[in-house]
Amino acid sequence: MQLTKLIPNVFYSDMKVGLQLFVDTLGFEVAYRDDSGEQPFCIIKRDTLVIHLIESHEWAIKDRPELRLETDDIEAVHALVKGSHPELLHPNAPEIHLQPWGSLEFALKDTEDVCVVVQQPA
Repeated sequence: MQLTKLIPNVFYSDMKVGLQLFVDTLGFEVAYRDDSGEQPFCIIKRDTLVIHLIESHEWAIKDRPELRLETDDIEAVHALVKGSHPELLHPNAPEIHLQPWGSLEFALKDTEDVCVVVQQPA
């Protein structure tokens, strides 16, 4: 038996904020979207990554996740973000830096305080 993926649910008061971060900035694609229910829902994908975005004000104020995405080209991801949505670069980690544990990292933070750390093994 194998566990093959971890698929996080990320809650937003306004789904547009999540779509800006993940789709417009990081290049994810919307694989499924349902805006008709009480809690609008999206499945977004890029490469082997899958994230569920759920619009729920109640859960958005309770759950402020920090996600880590590993890449094989941190310079390209940083250039993509800096060129398209520099306002999303986290004020505490806007540039690529080497962590003591050997990881190159920078971070993004959206207006609902969802944080995404992009990392690459050094």
